[in-house]
This record gives sequence, structure tokens and C-alpha cells, in this order.
Amino acid sequence: MRISKALSAFFLLTFAATPLAAQMRDPSLLSLERIFGSAEFFPQRFGPARWLSDGSGYTTVELSVEVRGGQNIAKYDPETGERELLVPATRLIPEGQSAALYINDYVWSDDGKKLLIFTNTTRVWRDNTRGDYWVLDLESDKLWKLGGGFDVSSLMFAKFSPDGSRVGYVYHNDIYVESLADGEITQITTDGSETIVNGTSDWVNEEEFFLRDCFRWSPDGRLIAYWQFDVEGVSEFQMINNTDSLYPIITSFQYPKAGETNSAIRVGVVSAKGGSTTWLKLEGDPRNTYIPRMEWAANSEEVILQYMNRLQNTNHVMLGRAETGEVRTVLTETDEAWVDVVDDLQWLDDGESFTWISERDGWRHVYVVPRSGQGIRLVTPGDFDVESVQLIDEEGGWLYYTASPDDPTQRYLYRMRLSGSGRPERLTPVDETGTHAYQIATDAGWAIHTHSAFDTPPTTDLVRLPDHRSVRTLIDNDGLRTRVADLKKGPAEFFRVDIGDGVMLDGWMMKPYDFDPEMQYPVLFYVYGEPWGQTVRDTWSGMRYLWYLMLTQQGYIVMSVDNRGTPAPRGRDWRKIVYQKIGVLTAADQAAAMRKVEEWPYIDPDRTAIWGWSGGGSSTLNGMFRYPDVYEAGMAVAPVPDVRLYDTIYQERYTGLPQNDPEVYKQSSPVTFAGQLEGDLLIVHGTGDDNVHYQGTERLINALVESGKQFTMMAYPNRSHGIYEGRGTTLHVYTLLTEYLKENVPAGPQPREAE
Repeated sequence: MRISKALSAFFLLTFAATPLAAQMRDPSLLSLERIFGSAEFFPQRFGPARWLSDGSGYTTVELSVEVRGGQNIAKYDPETGERELLVPATRLIPEGQSAALYINDYVWSDDGKKLLIFTNTTRVWRDNTRGDYWVLDLESDKLWKLGGGFDVSSLMFAKFSPDGSRVGYVYHNDIYVESLADGEITQITTDGSETIVNGTSDWVNEEEFFLRDCFRWSPDGRLIAYWQFDVEGVSEFQMINNTDSLYPIITSFQYPKAGETNSAIRVGVVSAKGGSTTWLKLEGDPRNTYIPRMEWAANSEEVILQYMNRLQNTNHVMLGRAETGEVRTVLTETDEAWVDVVDDLQWLDDGESFTWISERDGWRHVYVVPRSGQGIRLVTPGDFDVESVQLIDEEGGWLYYTASPDDPTQRYLYRMRLSGSGRPERLTPVDETGTHAYQIATDAGWAIHTHSAFDTPPTTDLVRLPDHRSVRTLIDNDGLRTRVADLKKGPAEFFRVDIGDGVMLDGWMMKPYDFDPEMQYPVLFYVYGEPWGQTVRDTWSGMRYLWYLMLTQQGYIVMSVDNRGTPAPRGRDWRKIVYQKIGVLTAADQAAAMRKVEEWPYIDPDRTAIWGWSGGGSSTLNGMFRYPDVYEAGMAVAPVPDVRLYDTIYQERYTGLPQNDPEVYKQSSPVTFAGQLEGDLLIVHGTGDDNVHYQGTERLINALVESGKQFTMMAYPNRSHGIYEGRGTTLHVYTLLTEYLKENVPAGPQPREAE
């Protein structure tokens, strides 16, 4: 039965003739080709923009009219809107070439006299972090490439020294410093190899702690502090490419699975002229501890680092002496579940104190911590979570942050006195809903403000602070907004569902534009469910939203609910109740929500489907296997069927060590319950997924086969976790999902059965 459905889903690339003909006649109806096969719904984008440190305005990248394919960098005065062309594309044409450099990213030197351009980039796992770097001297108009005779597209994380006279970068796992005066290149570390990684990181620290750029100039430019990863002894994972050559190509990389050996990690300080490294004297096994963050500690004598145990339930904030390597602990955070890495550490009082984020009182709050560690002070009291720190205006005495105390689906800008006195002041106008993001100028007088809502594409404007008065529009996306507004759709609805025991879950729902409350409709549940994703947000989600809208136009109700354990701003207990219960509690909450939804008279309980990607794919499997009576069909993309196969940092943070808690790992894994499958299941995976390995799906296949369970499966050769590489791939994926849904959960309203 499912095999015939699979064949039609795999090879059917368009809608049936009647819907397609209707779409061609009626532009208010969507098609997969319009969403995923064209640029019709691509938004305009602004930037990258940089506020200048002297407060004179901001710079941004713009397309050049004079140079085909070129880009200019212009400066804008926020007060008057006056534009000054700082770097025309003509100045970015290397000698002997006809094309201007493409600006993937750019950075100004502190004095604003030199520009560092990142271009010709290549992908390293997830991001394009390797490429070429060029320097433009604005005074001499000289443009030159860094790295001498080094390989093309091989430099990483180049950055100016504080005085702008040198640039440091990583090449082949070693750190180099290049003089901008004479081009002399000094190799600062010399032991980089396939197993010794200096200045960048290994796979798992890059993925889970976002450690990529792993070296820092001291404020006086004399020293460089850096991470070193010794990956020897970390087991290698192999991926097989069967399609790009006559014989298979094997890619091997160190990937520590839960419970296995990690890299040995340490931090050292070396002279920017080269020489021996002074290593910080940290206690504990370097293969069973983490250093997820490190920066200079507001001077050139000490670094500050976060030092975590392997279970990640203790975070020591430590100061380390650059000269001797001696360390002392300033602050210790602990939690019965896990503690989060803090990215909002900023120095105050000329280096005498710093800001810190903690959940120690049950909410995510900002604190000020003296350098001595004595007398930590709360800045943001109240029963609400601070989402992120936007700016510290020390001169004015303000902390700017985003939060949404009353509705976890929203995001607004607030400010609070650094002293902690008074009440929070909401700067986002009270009549504006949705999601508001800000890039605030260093003097806190201006902000680049981007706003979107669930069914409203983003706009970007320049606002004056603190009154939030819009001065001018930077990106209006009028064309996209008009095209979306002209589509047939019903209003998106946000709701809460009571699943019992006082637990209320947030959700959103999209209904057909011609919804009839007297009829019954099929429902597609979108799920993620893990600690790294909140699906119920009042924010624009681009093509994913348009796909859901297309499904509603064909007669589906689409909805999503955030279970407990998702990173919603609902307090520490909400988020961390999922510890050692991922897969168990998440599936229970989702199934309870679906059962409640099925009681609504316009929901057809016999036409229910669930789908998700990555952690959402795992949640889909858990729903289908653990609650086979709830879901008629499921579509799991890039799932983790066996959590024992995922990496150390992520999985151990939420599940513990498999050596200590084997039963927890067993109960958390969907594959354990594969034999309970009753509904129609589609599994989709890329064979080149370096993150969530195809290996797990193969184990799941074995378990389903052993249990005599039929299912449908699609493997995309050599595609990574996002399954987007290769022409037509994204369109093919969503065509597959759409057709599978239509065949197994028929679309459209049906009369209610007589009671």
C-alpha cells in the first residue's frame, strides 16, 4: 500500500492538472513552483550595516550602478539622511582585473582608515568561514590581498589589531599575523596539524557552542589569546559520496557521539610576534570539560572565560593571568538540569564589573558582577525573561534588552536603569505587535529596527530612541507585502490549549480562506519540540509560511504548538522540565494538545498529520510511535531516531551521560518504539548530513523492517542537514512532502458525521 504511494510521491513534481490550471488562472492561489522554484517571494534585505564607533552614522553595502555586479559602501547621517559614498565599487577592483570584489562581509579598523573585506568564501560545514581577505587603505587608495602566496580561499577569521597596523588570521590550523606596512607575515603558532587545531575549533564545538573564530587580540595589541583543540583520539565518522566519481569518495571527520571521547581543549596566550604559549592552568580533564567562551577581561593582563563540566550543569566564570596562566574563579552557576552559555558579558566601571545572565531566581535576568565576585546585583527584577541584551549605555545608565513579559509569541524592546531601580520601560510602541529586532547605535540615540509578524513580511526603518519615532524607511518590502496581501488567506490565529494539570500550551493556527465552521477539515501539525527551537512566534517565516498558506488554500488547517521544554520566555522551570525527558515529555505534550484540538467541531479526527525537521523529525517519530492512535500520518525529515548517535555537547546537556543513564537514552529514542507504528510514515534524509547522520535513519529502517512495519522513505544523495544542495532540491523536497500529505490525509472540508 505505502510503496505505491511512495512511487507517486517521489516522481510527481507538480500538482494535479486541475489545481495547477486554477493557479495559473488565479494569481491569488499559490503553487510549489511559485514558492520554491522562483524568486517571486524573495524579500529585500538591508546591509550588512555597521554603526560607526564615533557616533557619526552607519555604513551599509549597496549595489553599484556603475560597476556591473559591484557593491558600494555608503555612509549615512541618521539625523539628516545625508549619504556619503565612502567606498565606490570602482575602488574594489583589484589591479589587472575587471570585476569588483564581492563583499560577503566587511569590518572597519578602529580609526576608520582601513577596510577589511571578506570575499570568495567557501563553506566549512554550516557557514562560509573560509575565503580571501583584502585590505583597502582609504587614505592611500591601496587595495591588496592578505596571505601572500597562501592558497586561494584559505584564510579564516581575519581581524585588525587594535591600532589597525596588522591583521591576524587562521591558515591551516595555525594563527598568523600580517603587517600592513610591509606585508611581512609571522606565524604565531607552529604546531597546527590535522589533529592540533589553533584559532578555530573542532566540529562539535562549532556546531553546539558556535565556536568558530577562536583567537582574540589583546586591547594593546601585544598578545593573542586563543583556543587549541587536540582532536587525536576522537572517533571519526565517515560519509560516502557515491555519485560524484566512478568510485565512492569517503569524507572523514572527528565527531564525538554521546558518551565518547571529546577533543582536549585549552586556552593559551602568545605574543603577537610569536614565541612560546602560556597555557591557562585549569584543573580537570581537558577532554571532559568545555571552554565555550573566552575574551580579554577589559585589560591586556587577564582573560575571562567560562569553564564548564562535561554534564554542563556547572559554569565557572574565571579570570586567567596572561603572564603566568594562573586562574581564579569569580562566579559559579549551577543547575540541577543544565546551565546555558552566556553571550551577554560586557564590562562596566572601567573593567571593575561585568554584566551576566542567570536563571538563579527562576527567570532569565541580567546581573552586574564585580570583578572580585562579591556582591552580585540584580538589574532586571520581576517574573519575566530577558531574551537578549541589545546595548549597555553606561554613560546614560541604561540597559537595553528585548523581552515579552506577557506573551511569549512576541518580542519587544525595553530599557531598564543599570542600577536596577525603577520599572522597565517599553520602547516598542504598545500598539505594535509581532517581532521587533534592533541594531542600536553605540550612543543609544538611534536604532535600525526590523519588524515582522506571522503573515507580514519584514520592514526595516531607522528609529530615534528612546521615543521610537521612525525617521525613515530603509527597506519597505512593498512588492513582497503586496504579493502576500493579494493571496487568498484567512487570518492567522494564536491560541492557548489546556492539556491538564494547569499546563497551557501556546499555539498558532491557519485556516482555509473559505473556511466553513460547519464542516470538518484535516489538520497538519508542525512540530519541533526541543530546547533549541520555539515554533510559536509572531514572526515572518518566509517560504515555510507560504507553503502552509498553500496547504490551507487546498483545504488543510495547519497549526503548531510549543510543548514544555522549548525555549519560550516562560521561565526556567518551563524550559528545563524536559531534562532527561526529551522525546518523552515532548511527545506527551504534543499528543495531549492534538487530542484537545480534535475536540474542536471543525477538526476531522480521522485526518491528522504531524511533520517536522531535525529535532522536529524526531518529535514526529515519537508522536507516530508512542501515540499511534493520535496521528494518521507523519513526515519526519532529517530525524534523530537514536539519541545515542548524536553528539556529546548537545545530547549530554539534555540527557546526561549514556554510561550513567542508559535507560534514559533508550526511553528518549524513537527507535525504541518503532514497532508501535500504525499510521502512514514518510522518512526523508540527506546522505551527506554531517550533523544528524543518515546512519540513524538506517538503524530506524532496520527496526521498522524487523517489526514488519511498512513505510515510505526518500534519501537525497550527498545533501546536508538542510537538504538544499543541488538544482531543484528544495522544490523536490516540498513536492514530496505535499504529495505524501495529500495522498495519505486527503485535503478539503467534509460534512460532519451525524451525532
